[in-house]
Amino acid sequence: MAKIISTHSFRGGTGKSNTTANLAVLAARAGHRVGIIDTDIQSPGIHVLFRLGPGDFRYSLNDYLWGKCRIEEAACDVTTRSIGQVDEDADRPRLFVIPSSLKTGEIARILREGYDVGRLNDGLQDLLKRLRLDYLFIDTHPGVNEETLLSIAVSDLLILIVRPDQQDFQGTAVTVELARKLDVPEMFLLINKVPTGMDVVALGEQVQSMYQAEVAAILPLCNEMVRTASSDIFCNRYPDHPLTNELAAVTARIVGANP
Repeated sequence: MAKIISTHSFRGGTGKSNTTANLAVLAARAGHRVGIIDTDIQSPGIHVLFRLGPGDFRYSLNDYLWGKCRIEEAACDVTTRSIGQVDEDADRPRLFVIPSSLKTGEIARILREGYDVGRLNDGLQDLLKRLRLDYLFIDTHPGVNEETLLSIAVSDLLILIVRPDQQDFQGTAVTVELARKLDVPEMFLLINKVPTGMDVVALGEQVQSMYQAEVAAILPLCNEMVRTASSDIFCNRYPDHPLTNELAAVTARIVGANP
């Protein structure tokens, strides 16, 4: 059965998009059909990690929301560029990215006019069916707005990404409360960008107690990740890195009970 996974952070700069991209690539490497949709329409970015430029896609999520295309027409097959050559006749693995528009005018239009959030919901369900996805990762807009609430509400799993930072802690509490009110079936936290020297055991216990929610992984602040500068998928460039191993363990948990 297809599974929708939303990755969310209350503030920007948590490493949410990088984490989402790596989890999706690792899920595809495990043999699944995977999609990533960038619903951060005001400041799209996940396309950069897959080296997608404006000339690499004809349609974007914005075009679908304005009725110019079907949602699957906005999907870019990035399988080869993200996990390497695969059997073209095989059904799996596959990885698709549904980017948001990079055009300034279209971003401004979204900010000015908004869009039908109900249509976005229909698009998410259509993606699952028409691309025959096993997993759909939603890279959400930071904070809380209408599309974020929708993403959380339709999720089978909500992954909250938080840094060891008091502003992150306070904002994430709001999201945790909303997720519980929306009856999200499963939720866990990833603590990201943890500096060397912090007591990770104490930090994990503190965060778990704070939100009464499981901490699935504590990810280090990593110089190699900083040096990639969002120009590549970390787990591809550093397949044997401890951070890649941690992300692989999280991915195994996500896909472990599914086809």
